[in-house]
Amino acid sequence: MKKSLSVLLLVFTLITGLIVSGCSKESPDNKKSEASQNGNETKKEVVLKVGASPVPHSELLNLVKDDLKEQGIILEIKEFNDYVQPNIALNDKQLDANFFQHKPYLDEFIEAKGVDLVSLGQVHVEPLGLYSESIKSLDELKDGATIAIPNDPTNGGRALLLLQNQGLIKLKENAGLTATSNDIDKNPKKLKFEELDAAQIPRTLKDVDAAVINGNFALDAGLVPTKDALTVSKDKKDDLVLEGKESPYANIIAVRKGEENNENLKALLKALQSDKVKKYIEENYKGGVVPAF
Repeated sequence: MKKSLSVLLLVFTLITGLIVSGCSKESPDNKKSEASQNGNETKKEVVLKVGASPVPHSELLNLVKDDLKEQGIILEIKEFNDYVQPNIALNDKQLDANFFQHKPYLDEFIEAKGVDLVSLGQVHVEPLGLYSESIKSLDELKDGATIAIPNDPTNGGRALLLLQNQGLIKLKENAGLTATSNDIDKNPKKLKFEELDAAQIPRTLKDVDAAVINGNFALDAGLVPTKDALTVSKDKKDDLVLEGKESPYANIIAVRKGEENNENLKALLKALQSDKVKKYIEENYKGGVVPAF
């Protein structure tokens, strides 16, 4: 009898312990609710894939990477060395945005390729400049000299406008921003133009008399635009054949049309238009990159 009573008491004790334990155990929902009430709920991270040229675009994106991570945005940067694939990849949804081009180039690309892209906002200007390994100023440029210029319509036209502003050539009246060498109306020095892929031009400096080079590719080749660009003359060493801050060719963040109001993309643009980025540009690129915000 005593043995039976002891067994019953043991069973009762075990059952009571299980009931108490079950009542005190928190469910995942309770934990989530409590965490939410305490403001500790973890924000879901979002990945942004952005295509960019190495310098300065990729550098600027890496600069804001940690700032975006604090907002729950993981930035994945894919580097490109050409001016075609970043727009194709964005249009095909392999990227969420790209950062390598100015709006005149994007407009021309849209018309030529039929992609559905738009500018989200501008970040900086990379002044186009004229460089040479054989001369230091324009007054040393000989008749019949060969000048390399970008072969894409907008940057090629931009290069010719730069040369026109220095009085080296005169374009036809209606040539516009996408002028080519065929639009040259007057060429008193009988200059020859070699149209090449923009990224390859720095490598050709030893083979031509002068070359018009995009700011990012000049920097990538170790050139300092405010130091290495040709001067207008020997007597005007501070007057460079280099686009100024007023250039309309600001580099932009491009996105697919209809996604301009995406909060994560807007956060990306805001991070790139920050005082932090502005200070970095001014301290590191020696005039080769100029803030445009």
